[in-house]
Amino acid sequence: MGQAGARTRRRLALGTAVLTAAGLLAVAAPQQAQAASGCPGRKVRTLTFATGSVVVHERGAHVCAVTVPKKPGTKRQMSVSVQARGGRPVVDSGRFAHRAGPVTVYAGKRCVWVRGAVSGRSVSSGWILC
Repeated sequence: MGQAGARTRRRLALGTAVLTAAGLLAVAAPQQAQAASGCPGRKVRTLTFATGSVVVHERGAHVCAVTVPKKPGTKRQMSVSVQARGGRPVVDSGRFAHRAGPVTVYAGKRCVWVRGAVSGRSVSSGWILC
């Protein structure tokens, strides 16, 4: 078997390494998308405004939101809030460089109101996801 066997083993090892790497990337991709937004679940809305956007996710009966500036990296005043109809808003506000939030509420089958702001400019959704 000599050289031919060694070449076959190397090819099998290379093929296994490639498949393993591809499998790891496929598993990591959804987690990286979640890590970027900070919210679990599927993205259901993006509310854009002059200085940023609010990304809204839904997972079961929970709604999560994050405010992201158009130009991240510089600390500035940002906020995000989610309020289920009949409940109090859950808010994250302060000086952030990359995002405000995530904030999550249990909405059940109720509508939610989402707000976000970056540097004095803002967006407000009205009642959504009813």
